[in-house]
Amino acid sequence: MTRVGIPRALLYYQYYPMWRTFFEHLGAEVVVSEPTTRKMLADGASRVVADTCLPAKVFIGHVVSLAEDCDYVFIPAVRSLKDKVYNCAKFLGLPDMTGAVVPESPRILDTDIDINLGNGALYRSIYRLGRHFSWNPLRVRDAARAAWQAHGDYRGLMLRERLRSPQAIEQLTGTAPSSVESAAVRPVTAGPSATIALVGHPYLLYDEHVNYNLIRTLENYGARVVVPEMLNAEQQEAAVGKLVGRAYWTYEEDVVGAGGHFLQSEADGVIGVMAFGCGPDSLMTDILHRFATSQQSTPFMSLTLEEHTSETGVITRIEAFLDMIHRRKRGRAVICA
Repeated sequence: MTRVGIPRALLYYQYYPMWRTFFEHLGAEVVVSEPTTRKMLADGASRVVADTCLPAKVFIGHVVSLAEDCDYVFIPAVRSLKDKVYNCAKFLGLPDMTGAVVPESPRILDTDIDINLGNGALYRSIYRLGRHFSWNPLRVRDAARAAWQAHGDYRGLMLRERLRSPQAIEQLTGTAPSSVESAAVRPVTAGPSATIALVGHPYLLYDEHVNYNLIRTLENYGARVVVPEMLNAEQQEAAVGKLVGRAYWTYEEDVVGAGGHFLQSEADGVIGVMAFGCGPDSLMTDILHRFATSQQSTPFMSLTLEEHTSETGVITRIEAFLDMIHRRKRGRAVICA
């Protein structure tokens, strides 16, 4: 059976159920790389120039880890998913960069996804991808339909049950949850609970090695964590319209839209998670910071991650942020009393 590798990085958390369904309907076995480790990050960083962004380094490390485990590795070039809304350059050149720096990589399935070229180009791209496994166009079509249904079920599950991406993947695929243990994370029950919204790309929010167990740390401190997947498209688009008018970057609705919504409702505090050196992330986080400053209501903190980030520093900032929120909540309680 043909084995297709999928790196557990970048777009994995948004589209894995869809990709898995597509390939399995065509008779392939899907192999997913293990959760990020220090070795993976080191392997990826050693293959690229120093100013390559952290998520790309992590992705390259995952491809290196899959080199001997599969016949193909799936690396789509996602250029645009919405009319006149564009993706970051790292997604556009990812297949070519991977092939150049990982010569031992299995054959790369590098289909192009660009909505601006029309539905016809999208369908042809899907059929070209499917022909690696079947020359029957009807079988490829059925696989694509099943994949789209799986994606809809995945998004609907997260929205309906307010699940985070790894939780929904676990439910849909029956895979066991994976995590990175950290000695620095410890349960703390003192202080009132708070709702903290995390906004950022899923590959930053859910990679526990990169973010030092950020979600688990917040929960251990008694916080309830909400994320962009728990909002519907209308809520995100409404916030984008208020903050910037119209989205330009592909994931602006997940960052600016979700962040703008949480700054106005549901959350006691918002943390914007970004990768060091990422231009779109810097711009979108600054938009949220300016909006939070103008509103002067919900606290906002930006958290920048890169390979030299200190776990102790991350935890210290989280503690200070939660302490500030708890003080605000206590102060309001006294005023109301």
